[in-house]
Amino acid sequence: MAKYLSDKTKYEFARELGVADQVIPGGSLYFGYVSSENCGNFVKLAIKRMEQTMV
Repeated sequence: MAKYLSDKTKYEFARELGVADQVIPGGSLYFGYVSSENCGNFVKLAIKRMEQTMV
């Protein structure tokens, strides 16, 4: 799923979840310092947003 989201969108989601300071920009955003719990929350948020655009 990550390849379908732009880095801008991923960063906005991270900021909304309060983990933007743990995401490292580079050639692509690096989420290695984000906990697995927050990564799960990130996926849930992404799915929720995509479902909202489909309705």
